[in-house]
Amino acid sequence: MVGAFYVRDRTLAHAQREMERALAAGGPDAAGLRTYLAAVDRYFSAFGREAKAQLSSVDRELERLYARQFNLTAERAVAARRVEATQGVLSSLAELAAT
Repeated sequence: MVGAFYVRDRTLAHAQREMERALAAGGPDAAGLRTYLAAVDRYFSAFGREAKAQLSSVDRELERLYARQFNLTAERAVAARRVEATQGVLSSLAELAAT
């Protein structure tokens, strides 16, 4: 699974290469496995925190956007009613002027 990620972290990239070599050679020793798991945990713990922070930021922005959309929709409805009412008055005025 780790190999599917594009990893620029040197420590994890090195640990991944070493693990792949060890697996090709029959399996890692206990120390190599501990080193690899520690590198994976360090990288993905930080990566996970960063992803959660980004998700929270996007969620906050979406909440602001939804509130803005709700307010603009309500404001549009008020403006549309005003246009309708104004057009009614102007239509009546035009009918009176025509008679």
